[in-house]
Amino acid sequence: MAAKTKLDPRKMMEMAIEMMRKSISEGRPDGKKSPAVGAVLLKPDGSIETAYRGELRDGDHAEFTLLERKNRASRLDGATLFATLEPCAPGARNHPKLSCAERIVLARIKEVWVGVEDPDPAVDRKGIKYLQDNGIKVHMFDRDLQSIIEKENKAFIAQAVERAAAEKKKLKTTPLSSFENQISTASMKDFSLDWLGKYRKATKISDPIDSEAFRQRLMHQGILRLAGKKLVPTGYGVLLFGKTPRDMMPQAGLLGTIHYPNGKDETRDFEGPLVSVPSELEKWLKDKLPNTIDRSQMVRRQSVDLPFEMIREAVVNALVHRNYEITGAKCQLIISENTVVVKSPGKPIDPITLEQIQSFNAPMLSRNPLLHYVFARMKMAEERGFGLESIKARASDLGLPLPKYSWVNPYLQLELYRNSAGAVESLAPQMLASLSKAERAGWQWVVTKEAVVAIEYAAMVKVPKRTALNHLKHFTELGLLVRMGSGPTTQYKVKK
Repeated sequence: MAAKTKLDPRKMMEMAIEMMRKSISEGRPDGKKSPAVGAVLLKPDGSIETAYRGELRDGDHAEFTLLERKNRASRLDGATLFATLEPCAPGARNHPKLSCAERIVLARIKEVWVGVEDPDPAVDRKGIKYLQDNGIKVHMFDRDLQSIIEKENKAFIAQAVERAAAEKKKLKTTPLSSFENQISTASMKDFSLDWLGKYRKATKISDPIDSEAFRQRLMHQGILRLAGKKLVPTGYGVLLFGKTPRDMMPQAGLLGTIHYPNGKDETRDFEGPLVSVPSELEKWLKDKLPNTIDRSQMVRRQSVDLPFEMIREAVVNALVHRNYEITGAKCQLIISENTVVVKSPGKPIDPITLEQIQSFNAPMLSRNPLLHYVFARMKMAEERGFGLESIKARASDLGLPLPKYSWVNPYLQLELYRNSAGAVESLAPQMLASLSKAERAGWQWVVTKEAVVAIEYAAMVKVPKRTALNHLKHFTELGLLVRMGSGPTTQYKVKK
């Protein structure tokens, strides 16, 4: 019997990537790129087996090679699988071929770690959903490893996305949301022709908007759906391109609020097509955003004008990744002198955790792949992921406190700070009252870092080392910091 191996997820992920690099391309005459995919199977007895695409026969998927060719006679109940690409979902392969997701379920595998999603929005996350629906625990690869997989599959991903924009055939796949269904009361007349035209231009579709070919492509992408003999908008279609989506979905759109230093408020409800919100928001904020800072306090607060791109990224994330099944809440943008708060209904989608979101290093996974696809194709969102890293990096570049994610039922809330004082004043009143003037000044600096040491704190805040240690101890007692290690090299990590 093989020696039993203890599960080390990171090691298995790295091994799967090494297998991925051995993949054999089919060299198709049509120039179509095949993905490089590696798979690792940790069997119930602790032994490990690997496979890669094309290992035993041209075109064979890595999971097929691993499960059907190498382990057809093996009992795999309770095994764990690592695959660098989302297993294909039911309906993705021509009958009578089984999808990889179906084979995994039939093999009674208990846990699957997925590298990246399939880039085609007609398949994206549906293999994952099928596994989850059949009781399999799914995890995503670490964010840095996902970047490696995407980089080494760049040509395949680019082609897959282009094919999705031009495809006319609708695949039968696992539904992710009720918003994939048609809305019987809607029609193409409810769409904004202006924004459909912008989408057509962005995706380089040559077919005219009023042509059957164009409508067929929208059907493949999930924007339209066949109802009898008639093509009608889906829920996602209405959200994206409907002239007034809120007529059918009250939770659609974005509610914007500005609190001015003089005590006055201004609100704006963005009710048009979802894809119109970023540009309409920019027009609204163009002359208003600087005026929400009290310039008489600028020196004390060291305020800066947040780049609109930073706010747009946060808002697009909220719109694209929110849970639209929550009908009693909508996305919100709240701007005050010290902060910009973006609220998005719904917790992170399983298996992404709040802790991963708070670390700004969450694995890439889309709740609403079609929304993400359309926004990315229109250059309003990153191709993959949440854009978290860019938001965090920009705040750091500006010398501002690091943004903060929190869960305030029913919202996933992102708080961007416009000045160092904002991170202090956003503390709970009781906690704020317990801080001395010197500690408040110290906390303003600490929140621009991920972790600090006492000697660095003392130098930056200009206090003796003993005082620095007392400050850091107090912050730790309040739950603002987490102490890591001991002695002179002790680090104090900002608690997310």
